Amino acid sequence: MTAIVQRQTRGIVDLSTRAKFRVAGPDSFRFLNGQITNDLRKASSGVAIEACVLNAKGKIDAHVFISEADGGFFLDGEPALREILPARLDRYIIADDVQVEDVTERFALFHLLDETRSALPNEWRAVRAWRLGVTGWDFWIDMTQHDVALKESSTLLPTLTGTAGETLRIEMGVPRWGFELGEEIIPIEANLETRAIDYEKGCYIGQEVISRMKMSGQTNKRLCGIVSIADEPLAAGMRLVLPGTEKDAGWISSATRSKRLQKEIALGFVKRGHNDAGTKLHACRSSSFEKAGAIPVEVVALPFI
Repeated sequence: MTAIVQRQTRGIVDLSTRAKFRVAGPDSFRFLNGQITNDLRKASSGVAIEACVLNAKGKIDAHVFISEADGGFFLDGEPALREILPARLDRYIIADDVQVEDVTERFALFHLLDETRSALPNEWRAVRAWRLGVTGWDFWIDMTQHDVALKESSTLLPTLTGTAGETLRIEMGVPRWGFELGEEIIPIEANLETRAIDYEKGCYIGQEVISRMKMSGQTNKRLCGIVSIADEPLAAGMRLVLPGTEKDAGWISSATRSKRLQKEIALGFVKRGHNDAGTKLHACRSSSFEKAGAIPVEVVALPFI
C-alpha cells in the first residue's frame, strides 16, 4: 500500500484531562533523567520531549511528555497514569531532594496542530511537541481559563473531537498508552526508538534491556499498520492469525475508518516473521479463530499517511 502525502492537518485538540505533574527540587534533573528513556537535557521551556518510564525488564510503566518551566519539569500522560506514575516515581526517591506534585486540576492543556504557533495568543505558554505524527504546540493555561481559551481558539482553528484526533493518531501510526502502550510492551516494539529513546545518555532503569535489543536488532513483535482487504471494519482486541491455520500472529490494538484513505485501518502488534509489509493475515473476532468470522487483512508500513 502506498502512503499518500497531504498538507498537515490544522486544528486544536483539548488534552486537559491528561494527568499532569511537576517534578522539582535540587535533585530533580538527576533523579528524573535516571528514570526516563530520553535525555532530559533536550527538554526546555519551549520544547517537550517524549519519553518512557520503564521497569527493570525494559517494559513500559508510563509514557509521558516532559517540558521545563518555573524551576522544575512538567510531565503529562494519559489520565490512567494519574495514580500510577507518582507511585512509580516515589519508589525510587531514596535520599533525593525531589518533590512530585499533581497539577492535573491546575492546568488546562491544548495541543495545536500547525507548523507555527501564530494562530493563538502570544501570552499562552507554548511548548513545541510532536504528539500526533506532525508538528504541534502544547499550550499550558490556568484551568480557570479553560472554557474561555477553548472558545477563543475554536474561532481561529477547528477543534478536533476525540474521534477525529484518534483517527489521525492511527493514520500517523502513533502509539497510545492503554492501547498500544502498556506494561507488557518494550518501547522499541512500539516504534518509539527514534522519538523517545536516547542511546547515548547515562543510565536509567531498564536501559540494559533496551541496549541489548538495539544490539541484536530483533524484537519478538512490532507495531504495524493493518488494512482490511475487503474493507470490513476492524476492532481493537481482534487476534491476527496465519490464513488456513490457527497460528497466532499478533493482535489489533486500535482501529478506525480513514476517510482520507477510504479504508478500514488499524494498528496492531505482529509477531516476528509475519510483520513484513505485504504479509496477508486474518483478523478474527474471538480467540477461537472461527473461519467464518475471519477478515482478510494486509500488513503495511507506518505511517499510513
